[in-house]
Amino acid sequence: MTALKQPELISIADYLEAERYSPVKYEYVDGHVYAMTGTSKVHNLIVGNLAGILRNHLRGGPCQVYTSDIKVQAGTRIYYPDVVVACPPSDDPYVETNPFLIIEVLSDSTERIDREEKRLAYQSIAALQEYVLVSQEHREIQVSRRSDEGWIEGRYGASSQLMLVSVGLECLVEQVYEGV
Repeated sequence: MTALKQPELISIADYLEAERYSPVKYEYVDGHVYAMTGTSKVHNLIVGNLAGILRNHLRGGPCQVYTSDIKVQAGTRIYYPDVVVACPPSDDPYVETNPFLIIEVLSDSTERIDREEKRLAYQSIAALQEYVLVSQEHREIQVSRRSDEGWIEGRYGASSQLMLVSVGLECLVEQVYEGV
């Protein structure tokens, strides 16, 4: 009987170098790379709305808002979140290592990973204050907020006022879903 060949692991440095020139985006998980899927129009509208709301709110301050082409590193994992806020941003032009706020818009193909794997990885980042999950299917937003007691969960529905304490933002949930 022959042994199965184990896949070769790629180093973070090699991944980052290759990713700079790749026409396809890949996420990095403990030495393995995974191609990313495309998004829907609804997903794109929600991301655009969130980025616009945050940019307008944070204009003129030390924070930067990035969308899905900037990587976030959490230990030995590197992901492309939908929206990232860094206060202040790190010096690396491609990777954010100290995000203050991360937002993921849930898709059927990524929801489990966003709720479990990414949540745990992101929450290990010392600078992270809030991790936000936005549903495409329902007007519902889940916010995980760091506190002295650990991570506290909150949910905001269609008629709610969304509060992102990390950046001092309050807006109507309906604004996040404008045009959807």
